[in-house]
Amino acid sequence: MNSLIPKSSLGPLIILGSVWGLSEAALGMGLRNCADLVSGSIMTGVALFFMAAGWVVSRRISGVMLIALIGSLFKLFDALLLSLPIKHGAIGNPIFAFFMEAFAFLLLVAIIKDKMTQKPVGQGLLGGTAAALAVNLFPLVKYATGIPACVVSGTGYPLSLYYIHVAVLTSLVTVPLGFLAGAKMESFKARLIKGRALKKLEYILSPVAVILCLVIVALLRLT
Repeated sequence: MNSLIPKSSLGPLIILGSVWGLSEAALGMGLRNCADLVSGSIMTGVALFFMAAGWVVSRRISGVMLIALIGSLFKLFDALLLSLPIKHGAIGNPIFAFFMEAFAFLLLVAIIKDKMTQKPVGQGLLGGTAAALAVNLFPLVKYATGIPACVVSGTGYPLSLYYIHVAVLTSLVTVPLGFLAGAKMESFKARLIKGRALKKLEYILSPVAVILCLVIVALLRLT
């Protein structure tokens, strides 16, 4: 499989990554330390939604990784707004989670047959399994950032593992929705290609989406 992202997919991937970055900031509003109860588990499902959509749009490993990279850049922008260091638990640890989620999703895509992922049930299986794998990998974050994963109050048990069922159940729904959203974007893109308006629209929509999402993040943090 060609690892290069098709030029026609770059615009949609940038838009998906930007909206995901915005959603991370909105869901983690005011978050300066550990994720609040189940919020991190819900964010796992949200992340896999955007990765599933990105996979449908690009069918490339690099497409999913690009979305994770854009989400990370938004998290770094968040760090700037909050005056937090990169190796802070609310910045470095979520970025590690992004790439574990991307790794888990791509690994499962490679294992599960294409025919299975063409149906919602197979997509849900992919999502739930990817979430379970990503959550189990997350406690390794202490070796990457030096900051241990958040634990349940009064115990040493990682919060992500305690609420693993929430991440799995959320992803059972969000990943099929991500596949559907990606298919809708592909259909819209096909219509634009027929109308020869794709390139012009991409030149406008992609940067506008990035700027708009960054402005909204800034407004969320500074107001």
